[in-house]
Amino acid sequence: MLKVRVAATAADGQGNAAVIALLSKALPRPKSQLTIVSGQTARLKRVALQNLSDADLTAAFGTPPP
Repeated sequence: MLKVRVAATAADGQGNAAVIALLSKALPRPKSQLTIVSGQTARLKRVALQNLSDADLTAAFGTPPP
């Protein structure tokens, strides 16, 4: 699980767009390869990442805790 916090408000999908933009920049991947699959109107979101390996995630965010 990865926790992110954005300053954008939830109004009009700005928060969702900010989460996608943040992950897109951190990974780096085009926004089109990231999709919020659940939690569009909730604080907790599940994001699908296309064409991304475990090595890509480790390079972007480090090794996950045990």
